[in-house]
Amino acid sequence: MHPNAVRVQEALVAAGSSAGVREVPDSTRTSAEAAAAIGVEVGQIAKSLVFLVDGEPVVCVLSGVDRLDTEKLRALRGGARVERADADAVRAATGFPIGGVSPIGHDALVVVDRALGRHEVIWAAAGTPHAVFPTSFGELVAVSRAQVADVRVGGPGDR
Repeated sequence: MHPNAVRVQEALVAAGSSAGVREVPDSTRTSAEAAAAIGVEVGQIAKSLVFLVDGEPVVCVLSGVDRLDTEKLRALRGGARVERADADAVRAATGFPIGGVSPIGHDALVVVDRALGRHEVIWAAAGTPHAVFPTSFGELVAVSRAQVADVRVGGPGDR
């Protein structure tokens, strides 16, 4: 297993999870690719996006069908400026490459969008563009020590 995937597996075990990291031959770099590789709906993919709020990294985890509302993130964090992290900032904050950012296995602040909880089983990246792990909303929040918030475009009642 790739060292990044091993790091995620170790973080899962340390957090008390029984979830197992799975490496797949097809790319899981995007939500659509991940869903196709695993055989699930795009909405079940927990995509991890890294943004900088006043220069501080925040890993935002949303359903693969949702988009981040940067104004909601700015307000949540009480910041003045929100910008998407570039590849170097993503790796510096998480140790993972874009397309493989896991919501666990690093010390960056994690915010999980509450709407992701509408799925019984969700799949998150495990450190590489070819590694994922299954989990539940509650477990994801617990193992990532995340703040739960409404940070997607739209909101309650729009579906």
